[in-house]
Amino acid sequence: MEITFIILAAIVGIGGGFGIAKFLEKSNVSNLIKNAKKEAASILKDANLEAENIKKDKLLQAKEKFLELKSEHEKEILNKDKKIAEVEKRIRDKESQVSNELSKAKKVNDDYENKTKEYEAKIEVLDKKQQELEKLHKSQVEQLEVISGLSAEEAKEQLVESLKAEAKTKAMSHIQDTIEEAKLTAQQEAKKVIINTIQRVGTEEAVENCVSVFNIESDDVKGRIIGREGRNIRALEAATGVEIIVDDTPEAIILSCFDPVRREIARLSLHKLVTDGRIHPARIEEVVAKTTKQIDEEIAEVGKRTVIDLGIHGLHPELIKVVGRMKYRSSYGQNLLQHSREVAKLCGIMAAELGLNVKLAKRAGLLHDIGKVPDTESDLPHALLGMQWAEKYGEKEEVCNAIGAHHDEIEMKYLISPIIQVCDAISGARPGARRQVLDSYIQRLKDLEGIAFGFQGVKNAYAIQAGRELRVIVESEKVSDEMASNLSFEISQKIQTEMTYPGQVKITVIRETRAVNIAK
Repeated sequence: MEITFIILAAIVGIGGGFGIAKFLEKSNVSNLIKNAKKEAASILKDANLEAENIKKDKLLQAKEKFLELKSEHEKEILNKDKKIAEVEKRIRDKESQVSNELSKAKKVNDDYENKTKEYEAKIEVLDKKQQELEKLHKSQVEQLEVISGLSAEEAKEQLVESLKAEAKTKAMSHIQDTIEEAKLTAQQEAKKVIINTIQRVGTEEAVENCVSVFNIESDDVKGRIIGREGRNIRALEAATGVEIIVDDTPEAIILSCFDPVRREIARLSLHKLVTDGRIHPARIEEVVAKTTKQIDEEIAEVGKRTVIDLGIHGLHPELIKVVGRMKYRSSYGQNLLQHSREVAKLCGIMAAELGLNVKLAKRAGLLHDIGKVPDTESDLPHALLGMQWAEKYGEKEEVCNAIGAHHDEIEMKYLISPIIQVCDAISGARPGARRQVLDSYIQRLKDLEGIAFGFQGVKNAYAIQAGRELRVIVESEKVSDEMASNLSFEISQKIQTEMTYPGQVKITVIRETRAVNIAK
């Protein structure tokens, strides 16, 4: 019974405890709900307040932005209004100006119309007077025709014929008097101008030779120049194209060549070699090459000095070089540069006497024989070749015509052309100035070399021993030993058929092979 009671009491206690627990749980849940509702209400209230604040801020910002945009819009409107006002003002000014111009134009037009009417009235008056004069003149002519018994046309013809006859008679008389006076004075004046010109130019006679003498200190130098088995002298002759004659003449070596340039190169090269003391084929070729370059520079310098001495300006550099090369050319034995300088001075003096352009005359006189300078032969006469050169390098037409016409190959168009021709004749006609035999001899040597150059593979050709020997140097790559022998025969045959010469001509063909390398 006790156990049962205890069990029942335990059950009742458990049930009561469970009920109390349920009651307490419900009480706690309700409290939590109340608290949550309070917090939610508080949060909602705070959110509403914050939303109201944010709304107020946004409204304020919107109002400020609106006011700012409104202010900017008002400023733009004011600027536009200001611009419109300015444009309207300019338009009003233009309208005022246009109205003024229109009023002025209208006034001018009115004046023009008034003057036009006045002129028309005057023209009508003049026409009436002209008609009256014509009627009066016609009546007077009719009266004169009745009195004289001739018509007006017949009277005019008789008057014109009488005036023609009188004018012809006077003109013929005047022309005849002028011609007679010119005949009496022209020849005398021309002689006077020429004599005065010749008197004022005193130039020494210059005759060119074909040999130069190279003086040496002792005859021992001759052996060094000849070299072992003659290799030095052969190398020097091959490099310069000059025949070097070493004979018994004491302390002298003869250099023989028709070309003064080649002869001068050989002379200067010999001088350098003897002074230096090193004489061998390689050194000879080096010295000859340097001397050739030096001669080219000297030619340019001679040309510059010549044009400066004569007071000639603006000459093309190529023509200056041509003038310098004249120093080493001769015409009928007369040095071409001295001849051209003399002609230039004569032309200047004669042009001054005649009142012409002195500088232009000097220029034409200096350049008149440039056609004789080229090394290569041309089919054209030297006067026409020189004229072509002058035209090529921009000389004036008067100078070109004077150069081309000084031997009458073309027509003379300017006054300085006959002056050049006369002065050229004066310079060449002086006693001893020229030797035609020498010129023909030099031409024969040039023709000899020209024939050799006409064959393929020929590098250099030199006429030596006064034209009795032609030395031909060929390119070893193009001409073989067998071809060299055949080439010598062909050249000899062509010389026989195309040239006239005294004695015999020996043709020597030289073929040399060289292998050159450089150690670095």
